[in-house]
Amino acid sequence: MPNIIDTGTDKLIASIDGAIGRIIFNKPDKHNAVCMQMWKALGSTIEYFGNNDSIRVIILSGSGERSFVSGADISEFDQSRSTNEDVTKYDEVAEGATQKIYESSKPTLAMIQGYCIGGGLGIAVACDIRIASENSTFAIPAAKLGLGYRSRNLERVINLVGPSFAREILITARQFNVKEAAEMGLVNRVIKPSELRSYCENYANIIASNAPMTIFAARTAVREIKNDRGKDTQDYLDDLVNKCFSSNDYAEGRKAFQQKRKPLFKGK
Repeated sequence: MPNIIDTGTDKLIASIDGAIGRIIFNKPDKHNAVCMQMWKALGSTIEYFGNNDSIRVIILSGSGERSFVSGADISEFDQSRSTNEDVTKYDEVAEGATQKIYESSKPTLAMIQGYCIGGGLGIAVACDIRIASENSTFAIPAAKLGLGYRSRNLERVINLVGPSFAREILITARQFNVKEAAEMGLVNRVIKPSELRSYCENYANIIASNAPMTIFAARTAVREIKNDRGKDTQDYLDDLVNKCFSSNDYAEGRKAFQQKRKPLFKGK
């Protein structure tokens, strides 16, 4: 049985099932639109999972079959985003939670079905892998609401789809179907709705069985190479690689290969 984690709200459900940490956005009556309470819980849960050695991979999904996350909960904007000061406070929490996903020490997988809109797309783009069902829909409708979209979130979208598609997404503010999203490079895989959960579970188990230190080094390299931060960063990335080669997991990997069995990696 999964171990349920107290997130402080029933609108964000978290659990640990073996090596898999699960986060479910749970507000199906509003297509899992994220409110401030959920943003706060999301950030703290990602931190908790990151510090838990038993977790090898994190799956993020939405409750029900109609939505991953349909964006921020607009109904609370009059209270939470009506002034510049309110907007700053809200963005600090929301962007902070999204950044924690992006910088998580554990690989992340977004299991997407239905609406993946606005802040929901931001969450998905911050994940390492996006697997979407054939009924998924994607959009950044900021231009239809008159709100601004922070550059950090835009940077992740641009890194995935390139400047031309990013402009199209932003200035049309229209909804794109999953075929269009795949053509842009916005999603990694498109799966039948009936097979989405089992496919993601299998992917998560594949990731969980691989060497954690190698995965961490590779994910960090992909993120930092984009930033081109100079010699200090390169030295850090080289150090991560050297730690892989000197690890018990590397010895285990070689031994398992020789013995023609699956390796049992421990992240050490």
